Amino acid sequence: MDTVIRTSGLTKHYGRVHALDGLDLSVTAGQVHGFLGPNGAGKTTTIRILLGLARKTGGTASVLGSDPWRDATDLHRRIAYVPGDVSVWPNLSGGEAIDLLSRLRGADTRGAVYRNERERLETAFQFDPRKKGRAYSKGNRQKVALISAFTVPADLYILDEPTSGLDPLMEVVFREEVARVRDAGATVLLSSHILSEVELLCDRVSIIRAGRVVESGTLAELRHLTRTEVSFTATDAAAADGIPSAHDPSFADGRARFTVDSDDVASVLPVLAQRAVTGLRVEPPSLEELFLRHYGDDVTDAAGDADAAAPARTRRSARS
Repeated sequence: MDTVIRTSGLTKHYGRVHALDGLDLSVTAGQVHGFLGPNGAGKTTTIRILLGLARKTGGTASVLGSDPWRDATDLHRRIAYVPGDVSVWPNLSGGEAIDLLSRLRGADTRGAVYRNERERLETAFQFDPRKKGRAYSKGNRQKVALISAFTVPADLYILDEPTSGLDPLMEVVFREEVARVRDAGATVLLSSHILSEVELLCDRVSIIRAGRVVESGTLAELRHLTRTEVSFTATDAAAADGIPSAHDPSFADGRARFTVDSDDVASVLPVLAQRAVTGLRVEPPSLEELFLRHYGDDVTDAAGDADAAAPARTRRSARS
């Protein structure tokens, strides 16, 4: 199967609120696919539909070749899901919770293979499985979900802000586990606000805005949406004069800087070589810059209208 997740014209309406408004998404087998967008863009609504937890209003959705609403029970044995805010049973220990979640996906939790893998992950995530759920911090609750997800092999991993509450060391462990399951042939849909995480892990990225995918492609393909910064050692601001395609020239701390459309970088480099510049530094745009390019205005507007929009968001969250 080449395409593990496919949606076409997917819509989800909560009354007059259009959480999804014609979403087209395609996730290829064996890839880590980043799913980016600000709060309210429709990421979690999409994930709920893909998991069979919410019913679409219109359009089509397919997961592993099946209908996620009609075939949810069978699909859940092939899918590992980690939400961004994990709740655990207060009277169960962490190990008991992991075993319960694993059995729900059909695992033999008494087998040696399962026990060895669970112990390996508990060691890697520095997790104590003996404590009761009520004693766990947010980060440890997150580890319960991550360990149960990675202990039992899955065809598809759907991860919605999975590293919420983890410290940087544990984020490294998480990235290693994602790379491991991808190398084993699994597919990963990763929704994350940690843009460096997406840059390090994802083969492709889809950016969602107002319930629609507005851009999709590899990181290299999406970098054309913003500019690359070029800087070099200089004695004054005039050092950047006359460079073709240069934008926003500036001078500070002994370096001349300017930006250039990423597609024009190759034409600028020969000009700099002719000038024999030293200390040349070319910094491609980060995913954060791509993100802000799409959402900067919207985020500003949303912050100004937060009080007015709060009741609508509350109603929508309750219905979700």
